Amino acid sequence: MILRSIFRLIITVTVTGLAIWLGYILWQRYMIAPWTRDGVVQAHIVNVAADVSGRVVVVAVHDNETVKQGQVLFLVDPKRYLLAVHRAEAKLAEAHANLALRREQANRRADLGPDIVSAERNDDAALAVRMAEAAYAQDRAALALARLNLQRTRVLAPAAGVVTNLRLRKGDYVNTGIPRIALVVSRTFWVYGYFEQTRLAHVHVGDPADVTLLGQLPIIKGQVESISSAISDRESTEGGQLIANVRPTFNWVRLAARIPVRIKIIHIPPHTIIAAGMICTVVVEPHKK
Repeated sequence: MILRSIFRLIITVTVTGLAIWLGYILWQRYMIAPWTRDGVVQAHIVNVAADVSGRVVVVAVHDNETVKQGQVLFLVDPKRYLLAVHRAEAKLAEAHANLALRREQANRRADLGPDIVSAERNDDAALAVRMAEAAYAQDRAALALARLNLQRTRVLAPAAGVVTNLRLRKGDYVNTGIPRIALVVSRTFWVYGYFEQTRLAHVHVGDPADVTLLGQLPIIKGQVESISSAISDRESTEGGQLIANVRPTFNWVRLAARIPVRIKIIHIPPHTIIAAGMICTVVVEPHKK
C-alpha cells in the first residue's frame, strides 16, 4: 500500500514536472521564437503602358493569361502612324533631292573659277549645302521616329508573366505612358513577414524559413533574404520649422512594432496556388550557434 502511494506520487510529480517543462518550452517558443502569422506574398508587377496614343483595335490576351516575353498584348490603331511614315518618307526624298541640287550648284560654281564667280557666292553655295545636309539629317531622324512610333502600336509583354485584372477592351483610347495592363512577372514571388521587434534578435539573413499559405497545407521553403531598416513613425509628424511634432499622449500598453522581413522563396510544392497578396504564416528556424 505504501509502495503504491509512493509510486503514484512519483508518477504525479513526474507528469507535473513534464507538463511544467513542456509549458515552459511552449511559452519560450511563443514569446521568443521567430514566427508570425502576419505574412503577405509579394511579386514584381509591371504596369504596361503604350508608347503611343490611339484607339485600341485588338486586345490579344485574356484575363489571367500566361504570356511570354515579347508576346503581343494589344494593338493601337496604326493608320495615322502609317500615314506619318509615308509623309516622313516623302519629306526625306524631297530633302535628298534638294541636297543633291545644292551640291551640284556648289560644284558648278567652284568649277567656274574665281574670275567668273566671286568668293562670296561660293561661300553662299557652300552654306546652302550645309543647310541642305542638316535638313536631310533632320528628315531622316523624323522618318526613323515615325517608323518607331508605327512599331510601337504593337504593345508587347516586357517580361514573361501573367496578365491580371484585365480591364482593357477593344475601342478604348489609350494615352502615352498611362498604364493599362498589369503583368505579374513569373518566378518573382517573395514573402514579407512582419515580425514583432522582440523576435528579431533570433532572425538572421540566411536562416531557413517555412511559409504556410492560409488554407493550404504544403509548406513553401524559403530563406531570410533581408531585414527592413526602417518603418514609419505614426506618433510623429513634421511641424513648423521642419521640427518633429510629437503627440502629447502616451499609451501605457505598448505594442511591439512589426518589422518587415523579406523571405526569398526557394521551393514551391507542385500544385500550390500562389498569388500576390495571399496571407501566410512564416516560421524562421534560427541557425544553431
